[in-house]
This record gives sequence, C-alpha cells and structure tokens, in this order.
Amino acid sequence: MNSRKLFALLFCLVVSVSVLGGCAADTESTSYDDYVVNTPAELNEQAQTDMVSGVGISKEDIKVGVLYISDPAEGSGYSYTHDLGILGMEQNLGISDNQIHRVIVDDADPVATEQAINGLVEDGCNVIFTTSWGYMETTAACAEKYPDVYFSHGTGYLSNGKNFTNYFGRIYQARYLSGIVAGLNTESDKIGYVAAMGTESSEVTGGIDAFALGVYSVNPDAEILVKVTNSWYDPDLESQYAFELLDAGCDVIAQHADTAYPAINAESRGAYAIGYNSDMSKEAPDSVLCSVIWTWSAYYTEAVQSIINGTWDGENYFGGLAEGLVGITNTSDFCNPECDEKVAEATQKMLDGSFNVFDGVIETNTGDTVGEEGSTLSDSEITGGIDWYFKTVTVLE
Repeated sequence: MNSRKLFALLFCLVVSVSVLGGCAADTESTSYDDYVVNTPAELNEQAQTDMVSGVGISKEDIKVGVLYISDPAEGSGYSYTHDLGILGMEQNLGISDNQIHRVIVDDADPVATEQAINGLVEDGCNVIFTTSWGYMETTAACAEKYPDVYFSHGTGYLSNGKNFTNYFGRIYQARYLSGIVAGLNTESDKIGYVAAMGTESSEVTGGIDAFALGVYSVNPDAEILVKVTNSWYDPDLESQYAFELLDAGCDVIAQHADTAYPAINAESRGAYAIGYNSDMSKEAPDSVLCSVIWTWSAYYTEAVQSIINGTWDGENYFGGLAEGLVGITNTSDFCNPECDEKVAEATQKMLDGSFNVFDGVIETNTGDTVGEEGSTLSDSEITGGIDWYFKTVTVLE
C-alpha cells in the first residue's frame, strides 16, 4: 500500500472513532502545463540540501503554522474543513495542539499575509500551510526568504521543488458524483449552483462542469443555473444568491461557496441541497442530500510525516478518490433510492480507470466542443484550462 493510501486509511480510522519583514519578490511564471511554476531564488544551499537528503525534524520539534481565511469555528465551510485535516494529522502522528499555530488573515491582503507568515516564523514554525488561493504569491516570496522553513500552498500552482510546494485534488470527481444525486432528486429540473468565481477559475468552472455532467448522466433534461459571488468568502452574497436561485425555480441548491448558507436557505424553502467542504447535514438535516467533502488529513499527515522522516521531496500533491482526499458523504434517507447504486457504479469506474469525468467530446453552452473522442482532458487542462461551461449550464446575472 502506498503512503498516500495508508495515510488516508489512518485518517478514516481516526474519524470513525472521533467522528471526526519584507519577503516581497518577483516571481517568474510559466503556464499551467507542468502544474508547477519554478520561482527563482538564491536559497541557502545547505538548508535545501538537508530537505532532500534525509535530514528530518523530530516530532517533538515540529511546529506547524496554518493560515485560514475565516475562523474554523464558524461551521462547516472551507477553513473548518482544513482544520479538521490539521486535527486529523495531529491525531495520526501524535502531535499536540500546542505545536499548531493558527492565524486568520484575509487572503486578498498581501501585506497582512506577509506579516502573518513572518510572525509564524518568529514563533518558531518550521512548517507553514497557506490554505487559500490568494496567499500564493506571498507564500512563494516568503519561501525564498526562509529557505529552512517548509511551505505548502493549497489550491494554487506555484512551487520551487524544494521548500515550497502546492497541494490540491481532483474535487471534480466528487462533484460528478454529487451531480448524480442532484439529478435524481430534482423535480423542477432546475438546479441552482452558488459559485465563488467565474470562468477565470478552472477550479470553480471545472467543478460546475463536472457536477453538470453528473446530473446529465442521469437526467439530461435538467439545467444548471449559476450565480457567481466573485469572492472566495462572502456570506452575505452566498445567502442572497441561494435565495435568488430558489426564486428562479430551483429545487436543489449546490455550491462552491465557503459557508453553509446555501444549504440552510434551501431548507428554509423546502428545497434540497448539496453541501460542500464538509458534511453540511448538521446545519440543514432536512435538506442536504449529500455533501462534497475534502479529507485534507490525507495530505497533511503525509506532508508532515515526510518532514519528520526526512523524505520530503519537494513534489506537488494532486490527490483524488483513490488517495482518500475527496469524496461525498453518505446520501440522506430521503434521497431517491437509485442514488446509491448509481454513485457506487460511477465511483468504481473512476477508481479502476475505465471512466474519467472529462472524457471524449464535450459540448459547451456556446455550441462549441472540447476534447476528443477516445481521450480525456489532462490534469493541466482541468486545473488551468477550463474556461467554458457544459451545455446545460446557464450563468445568471
């Protein structure tokens, strides 16, 4: 069993028991094609040699800093889910909570981000995870300034192959599965989707397309109506747009949004919801059909263990269903009884490689097509090249 699957299994076991100072620098960017952008730096060569030659840090000396865009205690959203992953890593590796330093900082504020990272380093953190897209450039610059600190950035693409990596996952796989659930439970054939970003973000757009493809596989008559907040975290707009989608006739609300408001608002109107990040049925038990979830501990455990062991190799991480990083929760008791069978069938095909979400020729909502018969979109296209919507998707102003 490889290490990623082992750590994913360890996390599942833990959850089953518990239920769970100026570092600005220019960076040189290339395309997403290699899913890595090398950042030029005059790094401390001895520190960098240590990182790739088997010199580890004892478990007792590990200090982990984490940057969050919101308070994890707020509920089921993005930061909450990442913090579940950090807590799972602590339990898996036997690290105490006083070895974890958490900071909440706006990822749209590079000055505040830089100050937060400087503070974590001054506090002795030798491992720093920055969890949101907007932290990326500042993290890249600070990795140059602090070559003996391990940095890893979530959802981005910059890295230097040494002390700075990125991590993300095939969340589109879970989005597709949740689309099957939504498609089998809508009666109006109108499904709403509260989205953080528009076509400038392949992460969000690809997730919508994967969801729409899942819906289409079981219900080709259903349409997906999208409202875009243009923010990774905007509780007011997430709530407002959920109501607007409900007013437009949607009887299932899905989301790429950080709060549980879309699910809560769906429940208030007697509609269904697809949660995101973690299990949102605790906020909307009579609404949530299932939730698209991240099990971030699958990554955090592996990353910190590699630093302890001295096996950190500077490689980026892009896990999926097979690694236990993404998935969906069990479907609710009020789901269409076909859901479990259809989801299990699609899951097995993804795991055995006989099906990949973006296979073959795909029709867009502009009448164009992407992809080729007998092929599937590459990781680089999925992470950086999806600026189109599937044919059943309509974006509402």
